[in-house]
Amino acid sequence: MITGLLLAAGRSRRFGSPKPLHPLNNGTPLAVHSALSLRAAVDRAVAIIRPDDLALATQLRHAGFEIVCGPDTHNGQGASLAFGVRVTGGSAGWLVALADIPYIRPETAQAVAAKLRAGAIIAVPYFRGRRGHPVGFGRALGPQLGALTSDAGALALIKAHRHLVVQVPCLEAGVPEDIDTPHDLRSAADRRGFDPADETAP
Repeated sequence: MITGLLLAAGRSRRFGSPKPLHPLNNGTPLAVHSALSLRAAVDRAVAIIRPDDLALATQLRHAGFEIVCGPDTHNGQGASLAFGVRVTGGSAGWLVALADIPYIRPETAQAVAAKLRAGAIIAVPYFRGRRGHPVGFGRALGPQLGALTSDAGALALIKAHRHLVVQVPCLEAGVPEDIDTPHDLRSAADRRGFDPADETAP
């Protein structure tokens, strides 16, 4: 069983308002757009959020996600990811996505998940040489993922095991584009030549 982990416990400090619930042009909240692409690729979907984020919990439940509230999500992505892995320890692998990268197509997430199902230890999508998301991790890395603590998340783990990385080429610019500010939303659309938020949700 491949489990999708959506890391959605950020504080949106640079965005200036609750970023996960910010509606894209099609009306879909940013985090939900991210969630739906992930949900299409996995057997089980779990979102890690803050305990006080009740509105986001409701939206993600409607998108087919189980909700877990990490006790130390304030320590950053690494802590959220570690908690998610520990509470889903029976998984054969994990597909990890960030709530603030909404422009990933379902087929990209499915391609990465397929590599995990074929035995990859780490599977990463690449667009024009740039590493992106979602990232897949096999069961063998469960103990190391479950021990993460830093805000850097699994980046150090990927670098330490670069010889295990299976690169998954993709044809979309959205995989490396995280959204930290409203300006990032506009810039992402400009770079791609259209506004991805005009698309229907996956």
